[in-house]
Amino acid sequence: MWNKLDELEKRYDRVSADMSNPDIIVNQAEWNKLAKEFADMEYLIQKYREYKDALKSAEEVRQMLSENLDRELKVMAQEELDGLEHDIEALTMELKRLLIPKDPNDGKNVVVEVRAGAGGDEAALFASELYRMYTRFAERNRWKAEILSSSFTDIGGVKEIVFVLEGKGAYSRLKYESGVHRVQRVPKTEAGGRIHTSTSTVAVLPEAQEVEVEINPNDLRIDVFRSSGNGGQSVNTTDSAVRVTHNPTGIVVSCQDEKSQLKNKEKAIRVLRARLLDMMQTQQHKEYAQARKSQIGTGDRSERIRTYNFPQGRISDHRITMTMYNLESFLDGEISEMLDALVAADQAESLNDQAD
Repeated sequence: MWNKLDELEKRYDRVSADMSNPDIIVNQAEWNKLAKEFADMEYLIQKYREYKDALKSAEEVRQMLSENLDRELKVMAQEELDGLEHDIEALTMELKRLLIPKDPNDGKNVVVEVRAGAGGDEAALFASELYRMYTRFAERNRWKAEILSSSFTDIGGVKEIVFVLEGKGAYSRLKYESGVHRVQRVPKTEAGGRIHTSTSTVAVLPEAQEVEVEINPNDLRIDVFRSSGNGGQSVNTTDSAVRVTHNPTGIVVSCQDEKSQLKNKEKAIRVLRARLLDMMQTQQHKEYAQARKSQIGTGDRSERIRTYNFPQGRISDHRITMTMYNLESFLDGEISEMLDALVAADQAESLNDQAD
């Protein structure tokens, strides 16, 4: 770890010098590249230098304590040493956290897919509440939300909805939401007052750019058909809905939200690109995911991750055994506390892996 930090500090100093060297900076793009690398390392190197300063100061105080000091000075020196040792321990943990490999997707927008699972109409109503929860959370973060594909029930539930959230940290904040979400409550149609259990599934995918996932048009089969379900004028009268099939993988994406066939096709390919990136990255990280004993879980969409219990006003996340009793505000988008706990648990597990 310390050798790695020494190397990073040398690189940091070299980049700093290169940024003001006209023989190296030949254009704005080269300067921007170096400036980004410099900014990415700046906080880490600042903490490393604080750590080294604290080590040096602690050694100086220890040297003082080895000399003949009067009692009062000795007490003061020991108090200073205790504080420095506390700082060194805290800085060591912070440096370990900063050295955890960054998820390359953390800076991306996110494509979220919410689907009704077991439970019929009740599951679809719960899926609509999850959709609202995520969009309300997006509003609190001033992110832009756009529906890419949707299918609703007659009573306002969601069979399936795919939407993109655009904003800083969108994927890094929501990536732990993939999985099965379970609801326990008494449906309005239940005369006997019995609690029913229903589920909805959530998939969270980093939005892929064209340069990341190149789609060969010859690999696609495009079908058009007449839209169905609720919609605006002419939604059911023209062949504007689009179904895109990616022949090599068998992935199928349908979109019928727009009146324009072209817009529906663009949205369907946007979803397809995200799913292809997810498939590629899942394969790449399969061995790592199997070896890693993360308490956050694998992110597998068959994994039950959270229960929403209405009679008790309780939300329980089964991966980190965390329970909260603010169900109403949670479903209104106040989910930051839970997300922070999931991030902290993942970082703690990563630190354990580094120690191993």
